[in-house]
Amino acid sequence: ANHLPFTLIAGPCVMESQDHAFMMAGKLAELCQRLGINFIYKTSFDKANRTSIKGARGMGLEASLPIFYEIREKFECPVLT
Repeated sequence: ANHLPFTLIAGPCVMESQDHAFMMAGKLAELCQRLGINFIYKTSFDKANRTSIKGARGMGLEASLPIFYEIREKFECPVLT
């Protein structure tokens, strides 16, 4: 049997803006803290495999890296992309 703690890996499909990323990370971190589970924030900086060619791809690596750093520091959670 697996006795390791549950970890939620969650976040928006693509990073839309710093404000949106902070709002999502904050709400998810708060929920996980209240439930006593681990949390890893995940979102894409460039979502090339989207349904429509006109769909948003994300903010790109250079614009997203500082936001990922701030999320990690402010909400004390690991970040994946």
